[in-house]
Amino acid sequence: MKMEELTDEGELAAQAVQHDFMRNGLEKLDAFRDEVIDLEATLADVNKLGGADAEKKSARLIKQLRHFEPSITMIGQIKSGKTSLVNAMIGRPDLLPADVNPWTSVVTSLHLNTAIPSDAPTATFQFFSKDEWDHLIENGGRIGELAARAGADAELEKVRSQIIEMRDKTKERLGRKFELLLGQKHNYADLNDDLIERYVCMGDDFDDLEEEDQQGRFADITKSADLFLKTAALPIPLCIRDTPGVNDTFMMREQITINALRDSRICVVVLSAHQALSSMDMGLIRLISNVKAREVVIFVNRIDELSDPSAQVPEIRDSILQTLADNNGPENPEVIFGSAYWANVALKGDLDDIVSDSADALYNWAETALNADATSMDTHELVWQLSGMPALYGALAERIAYGSGAEVLAASRKRALNLVSGVRASNTMVSMRLDGDTVAVMLPEELNKRLDLLEDTILKMLDERMEGVFQQFGSRVDQSHKRFLDRALESLLQHLETKGEDEVWQYSPDGLRMLLRTSYQVMRRNVATTCEEVYATAAKDLAALCRDAFGVAVDNFSITPPAAPEVPAPVSLGQTIALDLQTSWWKGWWKRRKGFRAFASGFYDLIEAETAPIIEELKQRQATAIRKSAESDLREFLGEQRALLNDISGKTELDIEDLENIFGIQAQNEREELFDYIIEELRDDSIAIGKTG
Repeated sequence: MKMEELTDEGELAAQAVQHDFMRNGLEKLDAFRDEVIDLEATLADVNKLGGADAEKKSARLIKQLRHFEPSITMIGQIKSGKTSLVNAMIGRPDLLPADVNPWTSVVTSLHLNTAIPSDAPTATFQFFSKDEWDHLIENGGRIGELAARAGADAELEKVRSQIIEMRDKTKERLGRKFELLLGQKHNYADLNDDLIERYVCMGDDFDDLEEEDQQGRFADITKSADLFLKTAALPIPLCIRDTPGVNDTFMMREQITINALRDSRICVVVLSAHQALSSMDMGLIRLISNVKAREVVIFVNRIDELSDPSAQVPEIRDSILQTLADNNGPENPEVIFGSAYWANVALKGDLDDIVSDSADALYNWAETALNADATSMDTHELVWQLSGMPALYGALAERIAYGSGAEVLAASRKRALNLVSGVRASNTMVSMRLDGDTVAVMLPEELNKRLDLLEDTILKMLDERMEGVFQQFGSRVDQSHKRFLDRALESLLQHLETKGEDEVWQYSPDGLRMLLRTSYQVMRRNVATTCEEVYATAAKDLAALCRDAFGVAVDNFSITPPAAPEVPAPVSLGQTIALDLQTSWWKGWWKRRKGFRAFASGFYDLIEAETAPIIEELKQRQATAIRKSAESDLREFLGEQRALLNDISGKTELDIEDLENIFGIQAQNEREELFDYIIEELRDDSIAIGKTG
């Protein structure tokens, strides 16, 4: 892989800090790692029973387990201290610049303890594509689209002037041919501070930018950064995505953040204790409203700046929950209070440098937050505890261990069960032949012909059933869309009849989002039911084919179907549309219309055009992705079973001497006992995970 060259490579100043207290709160991830280790040990036993073929299959399972990387997306208010919190979470207080210019739109993905090839880059920076850049420069991004549709000339002119300024400064930094960089990716073998400043930190002093100054050189065209780091505190790989937020001039960040949320199950919302949460944060609330409430964790940062945290924190908590309830936000999310400043002070060990007001707040909060367990902690660990980091990691560890982690373990155990069943059937075939029995089996050509037919039938069944699910979903979405437009239009006309044209009418689009969310939830359940039924049919038909092919009754033989794929949250519903913006240009749109017909026609066309991309996203892009995922899982399952059946078939063609070399002829009773033990262990663990998950 080609790596970019650095002219002056330095080291990463923000080296990982290691303290034992950093493991506080990670106990459930420790337990999950132990479960993975136990499953790997079980698969090692399978290798002893199944030989080289089983070893290859179990090695793939082990590799998938070790590459499991749950992801967490961080979103938050501007100036909430989100990036400082991310630095504390990974044990590198100064890694990411916490005071970057709010122009930056980089999603920074920190891959912690992720296994990568030795020649793979540890830092990758992806630039915007030409289409994405042109959309911003020519149209003004999403806000430009809204202003253009509404005919808000003054707002559109303001956006255009800001874009021209941005484009000129970009050319000043990168040269007139900077467009050649668009769509490219820069890879680096080693990560250092120069790279982070060059690609992530925009910097503020554009006018004073000197030619040799590299700070922020690529930041305004950088779309994403992937950095690979090691940390001893985490027992498993983890990806933390630091997003640019939602309130920016062109709504570029909103779409980028939506895409980041789509790639993660868990979302951490970072708020400032000073501004908590209000109706001004509707963009933020809309985003998290479309993520499962269970997967949302709210971290209220900067309590070190409160004058009386013990008294103020309960009030802030009540205010946040009330604001979410009033604005259709997630119900009863977990809310954690803390301070990234305190966490980074504890990591650096410079407690004497803590500012006096913050120290007063720390002592105040300690009286409320600490319990009897704190008596055994040293001062640095106490500060770490009060920072809220153990509570935050505890919340995340629980959601991983009982969510995506439990699903990965359950899926791996199902695949391991199928592997063991196949090895046992193969072993039974070998034992019969070693005992001198005649085994009548299906010829390999006939077996694969039957497998081809089975696969075609099952895949066609899945496709037809899913087509029905998504046709129904599409109809529900279209009906919801039309119902919303009709109701909104009726409300508009009633307003005009009762209050006239002089008073600006407002209508919340939350009703549409609720209707679409309900339709999506129904679709999610139907997808799960369809997959479960089709996958179960595939498993049943494969087991029947195995019996037909080999004519051998194997104790405890079964084929376990895979679980239905996880359907991602409909985060695109959080996209801002015109009705969300109670701005002067929306009022301007209103004032430019005269007469009921002009209002009705203009409104209908505007909102239909605004909501059409959301409808298209749900009906096309997300629907296509879900169908591909379901089909991919089924194909993988069918492929694994084909390999197992062909392996059994192969054992029927080997001569007796080769069979003895593979399995031997001794201790057959012990082998059967071990099969029973492994199968019982895998089934018991699958049940346990299902209960905790």
